Amino acid sequence: MKTDIQIARECQLEPIGNIAAQLGITPEEIEPYGRYMAKVPVSFIDEKRVKKSRLILVTAISPTKAGIGKTTVSIGLALGLNKIGKKAVVALREPSLGPCFGIKGGAAGGGYAQVLPMDKINLHFTGDFHAVTSAHNTISALLDNYIYQHRKEGFSLREIYWKRVLDVNDRALRNVVTGLRGDGVVSETGFDITSASELMAILCLATSEKDLQDRIENILLGITSDGKPFRVRDLGVAGAITVLLRDALSPNLVQTTEHTPAFIHGGPFANIAHGCSSVLATKMAMTYSDYVVTEAGFGADLGAEKFFDIKCRKAGLQPRLVVIVATTQGLKMHGGVDLSLITEPNAKGLKEGLKNLNRHINNMQGFGQPVVVTLNRYDTDTPEEIDIVRKNCEDLGVGFAVNEAFLKGGEGAMELAQKVADTIDQIQPLPIHFAYPENDTIEGKIEKVCKRIYGAAAVEFTKTGKKRLDAIREIFGDDKDIARYPVCIAKTQFSFTADSTRYGSPEGFTIRIRDVILNCGSEMIVAIAGDMLRMPGLPKSPQAERITIENGEIEGLS
Repeated sequence: MKTDIQIARECQLEPIGNIAAQLGITPEEIEPYGRYMAKVPVSFIDEKRVKKSRLILVTAISPTKAGIGKTTVSIGLALGLNKIGKKAVVALREPSLGPCFGIKGGAAGGGYAQVLPMDKINLHFTGDFHAVTSAHNTISALLDNYIYQHRKEGFSLREIYWKRVLDVNDRALRNVVTGLRGDGVVSETGFDITSASELMAILCLATSEKDLQDRIENILLGITSDGKPFRVRDLGVAGAITVLLRDALSPNLVQTTEHTPAFIHGGPFANIAHGCSSVLATKMAMTYSDYVVTEAGFGADLGAEKFFDIKCRKAGLQPRLVVIVATTQGLKMHGGVDLSLITEPNAKGLKEGLKNLNRHINNMQGFGQPVVVTLNRYDTDTPEEIDIVRKNCEDLGVGFAVNEAFLKGGEGAMELAQKVADTIDQIQPLPIHFAYPENDTIEGKIEKVCKRIYGAAAVEFTKTGKKRLDAIREIFGDDKDIARYPVCIAKTQFSFTADSTRYGSPEGFTIRIRDVILNCGSEMIVAIAGDMLRMPGLPKSPQAERITIENGEIEGLS
């Protein structure tokens, strides 16, 4: 079997002007980044067309070390829809260098369902991640300078919330001390990964350049010694930060292995942020296509919940259908089968693992959404195993289709595409049933997600978590805008619980909220569950050990 990057190299790419022309955009109207990538102006979004387009969300069962292939399925579904005569594009997040050189090796799809040029998309792309990193750390430098320059006037912050970021998995930088040896004011701080930056969330939720700057101005940096909020607007630098992010605001246009247009923009992780591509890229795709396939990160308990409760709520989007991706191998792991044995037939383990899938199905239906389950097929899957999953879905009254886009491209996703198109024609989705009302308390919002979506029996707040909540009420108690913020729970992707080792569909557990962070720019409240970290570490054998250049070609990306 050829590697992903070998398949990508064999594809004859179309000039990006030709891809734009498929959408009705002239080559002169785009801003090319080389021959095969371009930025598309935000002004091209047409809200009337957006309302007519059919938005499809792709999500998944809880991920496992066996892999799920959600991005591959998302791309494959767009290819399949075009194969059956529909006009479809795909809108995805940008890969992060952290997991690319860490555990994943890339995030541009796989096999014959990829977005291209995959090497550039997986690496520096059009520079959006670097822009976010630079903008975030510029705020950090300007904040430290402000404290240093005004210290003799009695200015100080009793708490500083703003850290630094880097698009590298570097556990050694989680906690650091700055300003030593007289080079500033000594302060404890740390690094998050760029995907966890509030600026990344702002970029993905902003609706215009003005909205971008307004949100940047509103970022809460810390609390002064006299108990007042200190924001970016108090530094007077929001214009400069907007300048750094101005080019990054425009969605990126690329193509798939079958020359389908694809918008790739923004990259928040769903386990530590809201996990969805930008509102602007989604609306741009919906402006130019009848069907738009987008994905939300990790399992449906994380990315899909935040897609509805944060992205759709704030952007006014109404998806027509949810596709849940599953694999027999992932289901077996959720059924208690050891990783070394998951390629062997195991009906008992598979059936036990279906409990995880079924909880996700129930959750998506709880949001009022029609659901189609797709089995991302592996060579080792037996007809009997496929039938077990199919019958489970039939018993629940849920659509089911096998997907083979990895091996066959769009042709391998035609069954799924037809099932999706037929379901959209036959079933009208209900208005989104959000997990919590906008006017609920912070604790109420967190508890409803934990109990309704994760299945927790109880929610506990640590002393730090309670202290943060008390501080928010003390300082912002009368702020009606903050009272309407949605919650974004940072939690392990591997389990419904906050314990990454508890696969399957656990019951009777408690979610512990150890910290609560107020993001006034992205307008959300981030709750940290369990031991979740906003700066990941590297595995014992990182993918970087396998990425290299041979005979002038990059190898090891996937």
